Amino acid sequence: ARASSVPLQHPASCATDLYFDSSRLTCAPCGAHQRQSAGGSSCVCEPGYRMVSGNGGFSVTCEKCPENMSGVTQDGWNCITCPKGLTLEGKCKCPNNEILVERSIDGILLTKALCIHCNGSEQSFSASDASGSRCVRCEKTFIHVSKSCDCSSPNILTGGLCFSAQESLPPKGVATVRFAQLGITLTSTWFLKNLQSSAFSCWLYSNVTACQALGNMCVMNMNSLSSSSTDACGLFQYIFIGTARLGVVHSIAYWRHNLPWLYYGDQPGLASQVLEKNHFPTTFSFKERDKDVKLQFIAASFDAAGNFLKWQRLEGGILQLCPDTETKLDAAYTFGTTYQQSCKISVSKILLDFANPIFYDLFLEYNGDNGQQHLWAVPVLNLNLQYNEKFVNQGSNMNNWLLTRRFFLVDTLSGKETDLGKPPRVIRIASEITISIRLVSHMQRGTIYPPLITIAYTDVLVQNPETQSVMVSFSVNYEMDQSEARIQTDVALGVLGGLAVLWSLLKTAGWKRRTGSSIIDLQTVFKFLLFYAGDLANVFFIITVGTGIYWLVFFKAQQFVSVLLPLPSQEEDFVTYIGCAFSLKALQFLQLLISQLTIDVFFIDWERPKGKVLKAVEGEGVIKSAAAPVSIWRTYFIANEWNEIQTVRKINPLFQVLAVLFFLEVVVGFSNLALMDASSSLTRSSESYIAPWSRILRFGISVALWIAIAILQVIYFSVLYERFVEDKISQFVDLCCVSNISVFLLSHNCFGYYIHGRSVHGHADTNMEEMNMNLKREAENLCSQRGLLPNTDGQTFQISISRKMRLHYDWIHGTLTRKHGPARLLDSSANTFEQSTRAYNTMNKFLSSFIDHVHKEMDYIVKDKLLLERILGMEFMEPIEKSIFYNDEGHSFSDVLYYGNETTLLIFDILFFSIVDLASQNFVLAAILTYLQQEIFRFIRNTLGQKNLASKTLVDERFLI
Repeated sequence: ARASSVPLQHPASCATDLYFDSSRLTCAPCGAHQRQSAGGSSCVCEPGYRMVSGNGGFSVTCEKCPENMSGVTQDGWNCITCPKGLTLEGKCKCPNNEILVERSIDGILLTKALCIHCNGSEQSFSASDASGSRCVRCEKTFIHVSKSCDCSSPNILTGGLCFSAQESLPPKGVATVRFAQLGITLTSTWFLKNLQSSAFSCWLYSNVTACQALGNMCVMNMNSLSSSSTDACGLFQYIFIGTARLGVVHSIAYWRHNLPWLYYGDQPGLASQVLEKNHFPTTFSFKERDKDVKLQFIAASFDAAGNFLKWQRLEGGILQLCPDTETKLDAAYTFGTTYQQSCKISVSKILLDFANPIFYDLFLEYNGDNGQQHLWAVPVLNLNLQYNEKFVNQGSNMNNWLLTRRFFLVDTLSGKETDLGKPPRVIRIASEITISIRLVSHMQRGTIYPPLITIAYTDVLVQNPETQSVMVSFSVNYEMDQSEARIQTDVALGVLGGLAVLWSLLKTAGWKRRTGSSIIDLQTVFKFLLFYAGDLANVFFIITVGTGIYWLVFFKAQQFVSVLLPLPSQEEDFVTYIGCAFSLKALQFLQLLISQLTIDVFFIDWERPKGKVLKAVEGEGVIKSAAAPVSIWRTYFIANEWNEIQTVRKINPLFQVLAVLFFLEVVVGFSNLALMDASSSLTRSSESYIAPWSRILRFGISVALWIAIAILQVIYFSVLYERFVEDKISQFVDLCCVSNISVFLLSHNCFGYYIHGRSVHGHADTNMEEMNMNLKREAENLCSQRGLLPNTDGQTFQISISRKMRLHYDWIHGTLTRKHGPARLLDSSANTFEQSTRAYNTMNKFLSSFIDHVHKEMDYIVKDKLLLERILGMEFMEPIEKSIFYNDEGHSFSDVLYYGNETTLLIFDILFFSIVDLASQNFVLAAILTYLQQEIFRFIRNTLGQKNLASKTLVDERFLI
């Protein structure tokens, strides 16, 4: 490792007597009388020394010049006498307007250099060039003003140009540039050198390049429009107003002859007319001959001096500062594809790549009716607009906008306070660029408004370019007016919300009837709010599901563009609706869970003793005969079966989650339909650009899969599995009849369910042979039917009990729950177990006698529910004197189980999955957390439900497995 290690040295770190040896990648010493060259990679002779030999690097030999020839020629190889002094490098120099001559016309070296004066008089009009080596014709403004190459007072010399003081000139410009974000105003070297000369040349001579340069300086000053300022934009406006006589270009009122088009005018409200009055004169579709439709953006580019460079198409990442593959960069201009790109760029890279700013006038190309190519100017919204009293380029109110035309990506020029060859003090970067494509509403042929490019600039104070960085982003958004959709959503929410109020009132009325109370108290109001929360959650769910599926179908399936997706900022209401739906549905789910964990349940054992047995009486020493005890195992068995079906659902939750995840992510790839692009493909190449996710489409595709898979599961279980394999709910009813045990359930104070399990054979505590014989007789219709009423099969009922019946039930139940016991039933000396056993027997005897119509004062009738009662889920008749048993053609007792509340559970799961996905944008995480919450709540329901069952039925919890 030590043998492969070398020190790191930079050329800039080498001292003046050292040079950077590129062969050894280190600093090396120069020879005698030598110093480091300007580039740092070789040595040169010190002033007063000429080069004798030189092969680059340190292979240089220097020799001192004689006293009478102290100067060195420009090439450094010879000594020469300098008549008018030396430069710091030891070479000859000449005064202004004179050129240095070291050799004769045939190349012979002179012993004494000559300084020859350039003839600036008429006919010649010559002056020395910038290098001082030759005479050239002087600048035409000198000739025009002074008829010579001299611009003496009172003429004005600025920017290398000469102007007559007698001319009507624009006011003197202010060469300052304000960087508002930093609170810095500095005098720009570029502006100081070129602002006044560009303004004068543009004003006097209509010089196209000067006018373009002046416009560029206005753009670098953030298009400031202050009536009291004579900065670059003030001078531009002065010339714009004063040259109205020159006419306009292409009949565009804002584009003056010889001037660049910088503004759309400063009339309030003009922006909305530019952006919305006229449609773009062509239509768009998502696909054309199976190829993506491209937006043909093209830009005219200029350098800072105002020279036209070339036409440039935006493909290839012209406006994208972040590096990427050409395929992904070009995807920005695929019609219908929302594009987003962001990254951090170091200031050092910016200074290296954008040493000279380039200015762009952007157009969108299209073909006219005759096939001729045309250009449509793309307006610019500069969010950093400065010094403007009338316009604020912020917010959504177009009437306050001032639209411009020209823009740049990076300005490393205006922030230079010293030599233009040195790094700038401040640079300005287009940190956020957004191209907005807006669809014309109510058009079925893909008509758009003129595009808009919005730019936000960031000012950076250059301190340490290597460590400083800037976050930049580029995006293309597609949008349309969503006001109509919002109105329709609000109308739907209002109508369905009103219906939800009425439905909740009906539920509350039914609940009051079932509780046996007619007083509207605080509990009634609270119950109404709980009902309304659940119904309002359904309203929000219906609206969001409809919205998500609508956008999914109509956006992805359209050929000619008629709708565009809402922007992320326009999705906030939608996300809020999902949040409200989840919160309210969670409240309903918790209320459902609590109600199921507090139901009253009792197992009525119809089995009667078979004969008598001899039993020793404790304490008396005698043996007496007593009724044979009835086995409790049948009750324990039914209690265990009830405990098992408490969390049985109509679907398989694990399969549901895995199937949704399978279709979304694992194999099929339905998640790709949620991308904000026009493609409806389920697979995407890793080399292609991946558009950002649409939260509406993610919700729409995931909910559609959840509902579709759930419906298929329900159909499978109800049509096939429960019919041919196993139906746990129906089997439980059959099991009750075989076990000779009925189930008495009270979900409300005066309402509940009854499962008639009385055996038609009179007893069920028998051996296998007799059991099989009984089942055979029943299968051959050799015995009566199982129904509560003679000659009927109805075993399940909804029951509405009288207030008197409920009071008697509570009176006995008080002992069953071991809180207190009636003195006449219980012996005060008996232990708790014996008291509970007696209370259980008392309740069993009471309920069995109630079913057998023994208590005439607490009798009941059996009837069918009216159709409207079934629809509304309430009872019209109040059980005042007699209780009412309503025939139940289904298994409505499942309402106190998971099985009968599948819709609520499914919607809660869907909303939970959606909330997690919207927060994380991760279907896998959403699926995992959804399954975990299902298991957690199932565990809670099973555990607490088991405790409630043991408490209400006196079944020892140790026997519930």
